[in-house]
Amino acid sequence: MSRANDGTLDRREVVATLLRDPGELLVVTGLGAAAYDVAARGDRPLNFYLWGAMGGAAMIGLGLALAQPKRRVLVLTGDGEMLMGLGSLATIAAAQVANLAIAVLDNARYGETGSQHSHTGLTTDLAAVAAACGWIATVTARDMDQVRALRDRLRRESLFAVLRIAPDEKPRHLPPRDGAYLTDRFRRALGVAAV
Repeated sequence: MSRANDGTLDRREVVATLLRDPGELLVVTGLGAAAYDVAARGDRPLNFYLWGAMGGAAMIGLGLALAQPKRRVLVLTGDGEMLMGLGSLATIAAAQVANLAIAVLDNARYGETGSQHSHTGLTTDLAAVAAACGWIATVTARDMDQVRALRDRLRRESLFAVLRIAPDEKPRHLPPRDGAYLTDRFRRALGVAAV
């Protein structure tokens, strides 16, 4: 079965809405557009940007959620990155962590390598995959009313959300790219001593 990408949401508006008043929310981004959009919304020490770790954002989020059980963790990533880490959905569902949510900016494209079509524009429904892996709550948002309704849910539920964004390119807003700096800054913001 073939499906066209039905995403029309503006990704910057989606991210700005989800991260309005982030407070103490820990945000992990996949590489590429998710990192650019989170940084454009406002760089802060509690944002952890992954550079060169394609497919690892969800598992980094799981590790943080387990290590910081009293903190809320939001993984914000793209469909290409999530497709590379599908096994993480089963692992996270099995771990049953209550303080982790994942939001996938799905434009049905591999934006970092030339905007080739990804499987989410063809046959793969990431929300259905997450549900099949054991996630209790999954949702797909296609309009801004649905995105606004998700903002609070992502901060209180173990939720897997797919946000169908338009494939439009946006100007890149690069966050810091030094991995050691980002790690140290994030650890200090968490109050964790350096090793």
